[in-house]
Amino acid sequence: MTAAISQEQSDRISPLDVVRQLPFITKRLPSIAKGYYFYALLKADKPLAVGNIVEQNADKYGHRPAVYYQDSVLTYRELNAWANQVAHYLAARGIGRGDVIALAVENRPELLAVLIGALKLGAACAMINTSQRGHVLAHSLKLTKPKLIVVGEEQLSHFESARNEVNFITSDNLLYLADRDTRVDPGTAPAGFINLAEAVEHYSEINPVVDDRPVAGDTAVYLFTSGTTGLPKATPCSHLKWFRAMGGLGHMSLSLTPDDVMYITLPLYHGTGLVVCWGATLLTGASIVIRRKFSASEFWADIRKYQATCFGYVGELCRYLLNQPPQKDDPHHTLRKMVGNGLRPSIWRQFKQRFGIEQISELYGASEGNIGFSNFLNLDNTVGFSTAPFALVKFHEGTREPIRNAKGKLEKVAKGEPGLLLGKITDQWAFEGYTQTEETEKAIVRGAFDRNDAWFNTGDVLREIGCRHLQFVDRMGDTFRWKGENVSTTEVENTLDRFGDISEAIVYGVEIPGTNGKAGMATIVSRDGSQQMDMEKLLTYLQQELPAYAIPVFIRLTQSIEKTGTFKYRKVDLKEAGYQLNREGDQVYVYLPGTHHYQELTSALIRDIEAGQYRF
Repeated sequence: MTAAISQEQSDRISPLDVVRQLPFITKRLPSIAKGYYFYALLKADKPLAVGNIVEQNADKYGHRPAVYYQDSVLTYRELNAWANQVAHYLAARGIGRGDVIALAVENRPELLAVLIGALKLGAACAMINTSQRGHVLAHSLKLTKPKLIVVGEEQLSHFESARNEVNFITSDNLLYLADRDTRVDPGTAPAGFINLAEAVEHYSEINPVVDDRPVAGDTAVYLFTSGTTGLPKATPCSHLKWFRAMGGLGHMSLSLTPDDVMYITLPLYHGTGLVVCWGATLLTGASIVIRRKFSASEFWADIRKYQATCFGYVGELCRYLLNQPPQKDDPHHTLRKMVGNGLRPSIWRQFKQRFGIEQISELYGASEGNIGFSNFLNLDNTVGFSTAPFALVKFHEGTREPIRNAKGKLEKVAKGEPGLLLGKITDQWAFEGYTQTEETEKAIVRGAFDRNDAWFNTGDVLREIGCRHLQFVDRMGDTFRWKGENVSTTEVENTLDRFGDISEAIVYGVEIPGTNGKAGMATIVSRDGSQQMDMEKLLTYLQQELPAYAIPVFIRLTQSIEKTGTFKYRKVDLKEAGYQLNREGDQVYVYLPGTHHYQELTSALIRDIEAGQYRF
């Protein structure tokens, strides 16, 4: 564990580290002051919606680019005019404050125009995960019960697979967007759909006058959990939460200006792509580049083409870029800032150094949560700090449950120790929860420290590393016990990351009949893409870096690891597969008791293991 302890100590943040960042902070003070109002002072009853910000940008930055997509450019004035046409059409259809519209459209300008148009009226948009289909898609639609459903041509087959399970769908409430630049060519809608591009053509481009104006506390969008552990849940996200991202990230953290260009390949149905990345640009008049899918091989060409200065990331995208062969021009580009989450400490500094990145604004938050952290000070390996009230408390290993003492109260962990993160629910830091009341209540811890207090249970374990800065440790439910010890999946994954021959690694626990706890298992992808790995070299490395109980008992070598549309690993499928030999093309290895090497698993060996022939 020596390397892990050394890494942990190197991540400590001291007052001197903060002092060193004072010039960085001083330079950004005007931007911080602008953002603070939206981040902390804006009230929920303020008559202000995200659509109003687009209107202001059309007045102030009308001629400047708002959206780059492929070879087209939309200015703020053009985007606002297009959204106004949508708003007037929707109003004519009876859509107003509090209504819901579902958007099943991939990343393209049409999605933004419809979204902004709806927000201007006070309607909320259910941002459908475009990887959903069948029963899962039907479930998501039922959660929000939209009055209208907008389906992109690229999503038609997905929608049709769910259509028969949703009883409120009629030909009157289905709107269609052809998969092209619909301002130039609206295309032809299939039977049973209204062509939205044609329908809005003759409506006014003037800002709509809304009698029942939306306020900041109203729901702007519904975002859906990824469904990695079950059916998705719909989480309302208010205009206020969006404004906090605009102020806290766009101004206070990144200090964006109208000259900045944010490169977004994350799906806009996800909070990081929509609320964090696009939100960060809106208050500042910056531009965005949107792309349908992330491409590591085309990434830097895009950055240079659009002169992008900021990149919206999740950690896996950074890993894909690092896995590309080094090039002489790696640091020669315009990209200087990044905002996102999930960048592992094991590759943080390496990524900055190789690609010449000046600022990584790592953040922590959940779509449904009431608390967020951001790396305002541009320090390494931290999600930053928060002005919201929070607590790190003792918890039952492997569950989301905090430990209560003899008096029925929770206990905070010692400084530097991992603890379950709770966000205090107050008027200012409200918990918006889920559309399902029972799911919302499950996420609240009541009577934690005082009789009437209430806290949002994030289900995540973090540690303070100094000066109120936190570092992500583990997602609850991923940690498991083996040999009477707690094994942190994140720590083992970070260790595997540092082994030069591995490009991807995830760790989880699997059950072996007749044993207590769960044995560690890792699924890995080789850096060269082959199905070969020097297992002796790997074991020697793991023995040097990890305690014996944390060394994976099983290792699955595969060519790729399935992910959700938001680049989260689908651990549930791998956990179900366990160490069985039921995945074609994979090789599974086992580190048997009393041996000094990994050996390839066979069906006969599995029978012996499950018959108790080996004492783990």
